[in-house]
Amino acid sequence: MNDAQASPRTLPEWLERIENRSAHLGIIGLGYVGLPLTLLFSEERFRVTGFDIDPAKVELLNQGKSYIHRIEPEHIAAAQAAGFHATTDFSEIANVDAVLICVPTPLHEDHTPDMSYVVSTMEALSPYLRDGQLVVLESTTYPGTTEEIVVETINRHGVAHGVKVLRTADCDALDGVMVAFSPEREDPGNVTTPRRDIPKVIGGVEARATAAASALYGAVFHRTVPMSSPAAAEMTKLLENIYRCVNIALINELKQLCIPMGLDVWEIVAAAATKPFGFQAFYPGPGVGGHCIPVDPFYLSWKAKQFGFATRFIELAGEVNEAMPQYVVQSTARALERKGVALAGAKVLVLGIAYKRDVDDLRESPSLTVIELLQQAGAAVSYNDPFFPTVGRGRKYDLQMQSASLDDLGSYDCVVIVTDHSAYDYERIVRDAHLVIDSRNATKTIDSEKIVRC
Repeated sequence: MNDAQASPRTLPEWLERIENRSAHLGIIGLGYVGLPLTLLFSEERFRVTGFDIDPAKVELLNQGKSYIHRIEPEHIAAAQAAGFHATTDFSEIANVDAVLICVPTPLHEDHTPDMSYVVSTMEALSPYLRDGQLVVLESTTYPGTTEEIVVETINRHGVAHGVKVLRTADCDALDGVMVAFSPEREDPGNVTTPRRDIPKVIGGVEARATAAASALYGAVFHRTVPMSSPAAAEMTKLLENIYRCVNIALINELKQLCIPMGLDVWEIVAAAATKPFGFQAFYPGPGVGGHCIPVDPFYLSWKAKQFGFATRFIELAGEVNEAMPQYVVQSTARALERKGVALAGAKVLVLGIAYKRDVDDLRESPSLTVIELLQQAGAAVSYNDPFFPTVGRGRKYDLQMQSASLDDLGSYDCVVIVTDHSAYDYERIVRDAHLVIDSRNATKTIDSEKIVRC
């Protein structure tokens, strides 16, 4: 008897499969969210099938190899021992009990949501769904996505083979597909908070979906937070990241004021953080990166317009953060001018192109924008990043560059610190460079006239 034939027909049967670890999971999107989630469930003895449209990723994983820095090959091997394999064949969806969707939700150039990955994923998996399965969207998105795209697509495809989304929870029978939203809360590079300690927010279309998703995630996370609806869970994720975006923008704006006033914004934030109530420290930088913080404010502002509401405060925060790479380039130009060097024609080395310290993640990295702006200004730009020996073409960049050596820093007119990787020897960098532009306060313990902090 295969998995589809043995599928549970009632909620208690479904919950029992979670309890005894006989449930078979499918995780779609094996990137920075999906692959760590796969490993978590594999550690708890769940059999996981991973789905991805990239054949190269699938081949590497099935060979026991990893393409994410913090995930070692032995982690993949352990998951394989628990039954994990990767595939590009979406027909295998028919054999799983739960489908967790972890695909990108980026922005178009005009700051409107690009839902193409969610739409194409739902179109690909819906023909293979059956009664008793659970479908959970984890991708960060605007309130209403689960209902408007996930539920609508399942119901539209289900007409042909009698499958529908469960709506009313007046019994335990699973005569349809359960649907929920549970936002990812990944924090790449965070080595202090175990993933299991991050509570899992869950909003089901109806009570059975919430109960099933809570049981599933409760098997690997120490706490689940059930909510009244998918839309409430979707808004929760946006609130978390917009809160960070707004506060980072506030500090970025204060930094630009403090510098001409001769004040050290880092010293000021540290002092304010000694207050035991009413203040949480946020820190300035060259912009914001990663998949969530640069994107989420515009997702909500786009959705708000459908209700005739202007999110002016949120949009302003997004604009402030988006402008920070330009501020770094302007600061670099002014510092060079004081040395009698024009930015046009200057040799500039950018340190770090990952979006944050010690991660191999380029998504929305402000470093990429800094490089492009420097090139547009006529500078001869090189970069160094221990996580990226080369950088090619992405959704919003086309650099085709190789990481430069740090052996001849004196050959550059200036070095711009954009990502403060811990592997860098900042004492040596300051000693050997002619000029250092520090956008991360990485040189805070070094006293040198060569340093310009921006």
